[in-house]
Order: sequence, then structure tokens, then C-alpha cells
Amino acid sequence: MKRPEGTTDAMDAPRAPRAADGWDARSEELLADRADPPHSDPPRPGDARPPHPGDARPKLRRRGAGDPVKALMHRHRALCARAVDPLEIAAGLEAHGLTDRAAARFRHRDVFALAEEMYARVPRDDGTPPDPPPHHGVRTDIPGVPAGWALFALLPGAVCAAGVAGAALAEGTTRLVAGLAGALAVAVALHVALRYGPLRATGHPVPATRAWTCWLLAYALLGDGLLRGVVAGGPDGPGDLWDPALAPALGLALAVAPAAWCARLFAVRAGARVTASRGLDEFASSVRPLLLGVVALFLAALGALLAASDALAAPIADRAGLAGHPAGGPPALLGAAALGALLLLARLLGAYGFTRAPALLLGAAGACEATALALVFAGRLPTCDPLAVPVTAAVDAWGPGVVPAAACGTAALVLLVHAARTLTLASAHAGPRDAP
Repeated sequence: MKRPEGTTDAMDAPRAPRAADGWDARSEELLADRADPPHSDPPRPGDARPPHPGDARPKLRRRGAGDPVKALMHRHRALCARAVDPLEIAAGLEAHGLTDRAAARFRHRDVFALAEEMYARVPRDDGTPPDPPPHHGVRTDIPGVPAGWALFALLPGAVCAAGVAGAALAEGTTRLVAGLAGALAVAVALHVALRYGPLRATGHPVPATRAWTCWLLAYALLGDGLLRGVVAGGPDGPGDLWDPALAPALGLALAVAPAAWCARLFAVRAGARVTASRGLDEFASSVRPLLLGVVALFLAALGALLAASDALAAPIADRAGLAGHPAGGPPALLGAAALGALLLLARLLGAYGFTRAPALLLGAAGACEATALALVFAGRLPTCDPLAVPVTAAVDAWGPGVVPAAACGTAALVLLVHAARTLTLASAHAGPRDAP
């Protein structure tokens, strides 16, 4: 029998709109509203009228209109099919903009409860839905991280200490060769520690991130001595333009190990809290103090390592004949601490797939340091003396370490605020974090 035009078949399953059609959390709220049509008053006896002969078109009701969860599962069928835990579904819903308020429209108290029902209703091979895992327990590992990551984290500090000692014992051209070989060895050890540890980056890294990171580390090694020498008169005056700062370099290399430990601590504790939380707001309020505590713990360890490195670098600098030690005094160590905090936050965000903000903040800090050097050099040109006045005054008052302290400290503070907003999302901690 030919079906009249404009009618629908009762057996047709509802089709969920695609993401390109503007489907979002608001669309899901509207879908839930349509699933609960407003109750109308029953017809009164006087309002009844006989059926009109022309009313031959049947009024069909689409299946599944009273089950908003089924329509939501159809919309996120790929997410439900590959999920191995209700947490992955909850994180995916949150990433798509579904909030606890929208979950209430689907007759659930929060997104986690909605995700548990969706996970339980996913059809399995044996036809029986699996029981959701209990919301307790503490994770003791991080997916994708090898068991020997702790030894890898110790490599940069050990190699840097050996390189500094070798450069101090050598003389003349041999010292330059030993220094370059040590820097190359530290770079390789750092790559191994970051590639096979809790701080490995995921997602698509921004190409400028490595360039700005190398610039910041190079400035920490040579920038203070260069700035101090230019302010003092450059090649025509006192000061050594290439006086390396051994203490900040050694302290930052040794700090790779506590940075990896702090990253692992944050991943394990956050993974335990995300399975124990009963709502997105509850999880965010419990992870935010954890993030701040991890950063504070790393800063305490970095401060101790910088102080120890400064004490160890003094005799080495005297043996090597570096007249500029300590380069700037405590402000130089403060700048190294700010740089360490900035690098930790950048790698921590990159480990969870957030790479754009770290690249921007690393570039901003590096640009500030490069601008400070450029202004001092430009001040030596005729009629351009006012350009160097701000930087020269700051260096005369607090030493050359004030430049990286201000640039990296400000960038680290902004990145900490950003991390407190992004790393407290459940979607950031769902699923395995595989390196690219």
C-alpha cells in the first residue's frame, strides 16, 4: 500500500542530528523537554466532536519519544561503544557541554549518574549489561608510563652535574668542547625523561613551544651575565659577556626529578578523586587544592635544589675562573624558580592535551626577556638613551635576575590560573594518555 506523502512510519527510529547541524548541550536540553510534554487538561464531554470523514490520516507516535536517555545514547553512540568505564562517558558528556543542570532534565541528579545509566544500557556481546565499577580505590599507576620513569627523571640532573664538573676541570678550548658536549648530553637526557615519564606531552604540540623553551633555558644559562655585561659597558667596559650561571642551570636540571614526581602525584590523586566524586562541581572543588598543593611542593623542592646548587657552584666557578658568580645574587635564583614553575605548568598542561596556552605564555616570557636585551642594546645608539633607562634602573636596583623573575613569574601566574580552570575538568582525566 502506498503511504500518503508527509506521513512517518511508526517503526522508523529517531535520527540524532549531527554535530555540524548545531547539536550541543542546549539541543540536548530541548530534546529532554520534548520527552516530557506538558500535561494538558482532559477533554470535557461537551468538547467532543464526531470524527470528520476527511480525518483519515492516522496520528502516529514516534518510538523513543519518552526515553531521552536512549536518544542521548544514540547521539553519543561512539562514546558509549568504546567506553570501558562510566567515567569516560561522563567526561565525554562534559566535554560536549552537558552540565549537571542539563542532566537533571534527563531525570538524573548529575552527569555521573546519567553516565552510569548510559554505560549500563550499552549492549554487550552476551546481551547482559555490565555492572559499573565501584567509586572507590586509589590509582597507583598512569597508563602509558613505563616502570623505569623514575630513573629517567634522574638523568638530566646527573648528566648536568657531570658536565659542569668536567667543564670546570678542563681548560682553554677543551673547556668549551666539554661545555658543548655536556649541553648536548643534558638535552638528550631531558628528552628521554620527558618522553618516557609522567610529563610526556600528548595531542598535537605547537611547533613554537620547543623553540621558546630552548630560548628560556639558554637565557637562564647566559642571559644574566650578558645583561650585566651590557649594562656595565659591554665589550668596551668591565664585565664578561659570556659568564654562564651554573647554579640556575644545575638546579633546573636536578628539578626534573621532583617535577616528574609531582606530575605523577597529581595524576594519581586526581584519578582517584574523579572516580570518588558524585558530580562535576564536587570533583573540581577537590582537585583545585590538589593542583595548588602540587605546585607549592615543587616550588619548595626547586628552592632547596637551587640553594644547594648555588653552594656547590661557588667552588666550581672559582676553579673555572668565572668572575661573575653569583650572577645577580638571590634575584637570579628567584628568576630560575619562576622559570621552573612556568616549565612545570606548561608540561603539566601539555601532558593532558592543552598545548596552546603554554605555547603562548612561554612565547610571552621569552619575548619579554629578548625585549629587555634589545632595549639595552638600543640604548647605546645615538639619541636612544631613554630606551634603556627602565631596564638599566631595574638591573642596578635588583640585579640582572629581575628580568627573568618578572617575565617568567608573571607568565607562570597566568598559566596557573588557566591550569586551575582546565585541569579541574573531569574530561581532562578520562581515558589513557598515550604519547604521540
